[in-house]
Amino acid sequence: MTPVLRAFAVLVGLGVQSAEAACRQALALALDVSGSVDATEYRLQLDGLAHALSTPEVQAAILAMPDAPIRLFIYEWSGLYEQRVLLDWTELTTQDQIFAVANRLRTTQSAHINDPATAISPAMLFGADALAQQAGCWQKTLDISGDGPANVGKHPTDITDEQLGDIVVNALVIGLHSRSNTSKNLHNVKSLESYFRSFVLRGPGAFAEVAIDHADFAEAMKRKLLREISPPALSSLPQ
Repeated sequence: MTPVLRAFAVLVGLGVQSAEAACRQALALALDVSGSVDATEYRLQLDGLAHALSTPEVQAAILAMPDAPIRLFIYEWSGLYEQRVLLDWTELTTQDQIFAVANRLRTTQSAHINDPATAISPAMLFGADALAQQAGCWQKTLDISGDGPANVGKHPTDITDEQLGDIVVNALVIGLHSRSNTSKNLHNVKSLESYFRSFVLRGPGAFAEVAIDHADFAEAMKRKLLREISPPALSSLPQ
């Protein structure tokens, strides 16, 4: 190989490495499908996420840095060993790709596991393992949705920082609808939000978004995504 060709090959190689490393954020979305979630609420979650991804505001935020795209991973969770991948790691670089993800969610059917267990810790570790595959991303974020506290498995606070690695854990807290007693429902939502804030959130800047019930999921997810994926300030970019 001539010196010129060798130099060209090195430059190409560096370009490939840079492209592979240019990931602004790896985002894993974990959807609660435990026994408290009925068929209607299941659809409200998936269709709500699809709606949020289809909005112009969210799409603009996702595509705001073409040279540093977002990678998305979506799974659902319930019991100790019930985690199902709905979307494997996908780099989002065009509107068509985002719409394709939304359409996939709209056609996804429930696995009908109906496990009464709410195993938050295994769901967190499943997401952490997936995020560990995404080397080179500037941020790694796990967003776990839930409508109740853990009732099986380790307590979320028993998960160590070493197990989670360098990820931020956010939450979307979903209240259970109680039309006969709205004040009780609001109290339950605030209690659940406090639980997630105290025991589930991890990492710098971690936050919880709240959906009053599953019907509010789409708007809550939109708010959460806009807060989560807004391009970082220039001062926070890798040097």
